[in-house]
Amino acid sequence: MYLDANATSPLAEEVWEAMMPWWRDGFHNPSSVHTGGKKARAALEQARGQVADLIGAQEDEIVFTSGGTESINALLRSWDGLGAEGHFLTTAVEHSAVLRSGEALSRLMLACGVNEVGALDLSTWQQHLSSAAFASAMAVNNETGVIMDWQQASTLAQQYGVPFFCDAVQALGKIPFSVQEGAVDAMALSAHKFHGPKGVGALYVRRGTRFAPLLHGGGQERGLRSGTEALPLIVGMGAAAVLAKGRLSEGTMANVSRMRDAFEQAVLAGVMGVRVNGDPSSRVPNTSHLSFDQCEAAGLLILLDEKGVACSAGSACMSGKQHPSHVQKAMGFSDARAKSSLRFSLSAQNTMEEAMQAAAMVCQAVKKLRSVQGDGVGPVVIYTP
Repeated sequence: MYLDANATSPLAEEVWEAMMPWWRDGFHNPSSVHTGGKKARAALEQARGQVADLIGAQEDEIVFTSGGTESINALLRSWDGLGAEGHFLTTAVEHSAVLRSGEALSRLMLACGVNEVGALDLSTWQQHLSSAAFASAMAVNNETGVIMDWQQASTLAQQYGVPFFCDAVQALGKIPFSVQEGAVDAMALSAHKFHGPKGVGALYVRRGTRFAPLLHGGGQERGLRSGTEALPLIVGMGAAAVLAKGRLSEGTMANVSRMRDAFEQAVLAGVMGVRVNGDPSSRVPNTSHLSFDQCEAAGLLILLDEKGVACSAGSACMSGKQHPSHVQKAMGFSDARAKSSLRFSLSAQNTMEEAMQAAAMVCQAVKKLRSVQGDGVGPVVIYTP
């Protein structure tokens, strides 16, 4: 039972079928002028249009990259090098790709706080905009699933003349999302978060926005990202974008929300001392972030994995690290609560039966771990034959 879709989502069958012809027979370079190259170029541009359509952008505003991390680094380094005075303003709950990139910039990074449910402190955000060179706020938090108020954050940035970047990696395919809703100058996307392939993403750069490329070379992607395009992956991203838009219009994600809610209610009813983290009225439909009193998340992960339930202790990028999640600490959680939290993230490929079976196994694992751990505070490793 795979409940870790925020880490990576299963590749959709339709996406695999769309990619297959371009791995072997359609191997041509999209920059070549012969017939094979022209066909490859047409497929590339079709995918560009499909991705643009998903977010309400123009085709020439989409730059294909290797994924969300490259998109984030390319954009932040570009804006850092444009010479504007001021700091880089972001939030304390951003993905590590934003925070680590921010630390590597030539200027000071200020991380605006959030409240106990993960909502951005917009008054503090506005105060810091007066001296910011550029700003960044995510659309959806990757750990809690909280939908951030990126529209208001971007509108405030526009009022101060501050370029605004949005990490939308966890939003696409889960909620309706359009660059027209706020005042977004640039945005990062990643295909494998919405049932596309790994190794491909995109950077949206609004027309007229200044951007200096990170990679130089043959001038692909209109000179904004050199390097021969990974055509099969890009075609896959385009196909995944079409499917994502269809799921949203067909109400598929509403069904995912019902599964998530049923799973959550079953866990809350099955064991005591469970808390739902994040704003329950403003989160993506697939994510349930729970804290379990007197339980180490590491022990729960072991027990659940043995039962065939895949989930995460916070961000997949941070799994295995001993320190508490920076997201949960920013929300004011104690170390004990942060270290007892698990993220369950479903997708359209899950079923209600799976959700209910997983909930039962979570309850069993919690009871087993508590019986072993008792009131102790140290980590417990469960050995089973």
